[in-house]
Amino acid sequence: MFAKLFAESGLSLDRLKALVEVGASGSIAKASANDPVRQSQYSRQIKELEDLFQARLVERHGKGVRLTSSGRELARISRFFLLGLSNFQRGCLNERQTFRIGASATVIQHLLMPVLATPQAVQAGPGFATETVEPDEIERRLHDLTLDFGVVAVDTLSRPLQLEQLGSWSLRLWVPAREFRTERAALKALDQSLLPLAVAHEVPAEARWMLCRSHEHLSCDSFLDAAAALGRGGVGAFLPDFLPPAEPSRALRVDRPGGGRMVFAYALAWNPRLMRLNVHAGRTRDNLLKNLKRHFHSLARC
Repeated sequence: MFAKLFAESGLSLDRLKALVEVGASGSIAKASANDPVRQSQYSRQIKELEDLFQARLVERHGKGVRLTSSGRELARISRFFLLGLSNFQRGCLNERQTFRIGASATVIQHLLMPVLATPQAVQAGPGFATETVEPDEIERRLHDLTLDFGVVAVDTLSRPLQLEQLGSWSLRLWVPAREFRTERAALKALDQSLLPLAVAHEVPAEARWMLCRSHEHLSCDSFLDAAAALGRGGVGAFLPDFLPPAEPSRALRVDRPGGGRMVFAYALAWNPRLMRLNVHAGRTRDNLLKNLKRHFHSLARC
């Protein structure tokens, strides 16, 4: 079955690992930690893989390199294979598992940490590594299995990724109480594009229609940054209902006319291939879903 694959030299775990690392870092220099000897080694190993498969695997891109379509496919196959071997080794050595979760900074602080950092979680389960990741990047990295789980604010992902809803939340407008004494005054300023806002990149795309009529004074990476800006007293901010201002007495919540709410949801996402590569992943996913849903429910009651 594999005779042709091993008929010539050029295939080895080291060479496949080099391709995976260069593809992930976007540069041979970064992958080799700027070590000239390792740079030369990585370049040679990738060239040997190209000779073996008779395909171009990397191409120049700006100051670095990127994988070609063939390179991406081979890197994905290699990553699955290496992850399987790594999981098998950890199982044989009885080592503790560590699962990587990607999410926004707000989700990590307000949803993940209260679940992952409890004494019960530390004693009973595997280890976790959280990482602040943009939504589109979460999807890509779940495909590549450089993330094990992700928390996303979407209801669909490209196949074969799967997700399950954790809970819903709504977006609220808060304004500095010193500048706006009434909701009516704040809404009038909003309609006239006179209400300066701190707008977080985490605001879902579905809500952007409302922000197009606002005066975006400050663009922020996260809801956490927008809440901090609100606290300075000069700008308003759209915040999720589970993240009230640090000093509510200094802010005024403004409800939309008619009482309508912009409701969204967070979901836990994963790649089903992970379940086949790691025997502990399914149980970890189920525990995350149970505990995160419970925490979300507790936030909704507050």
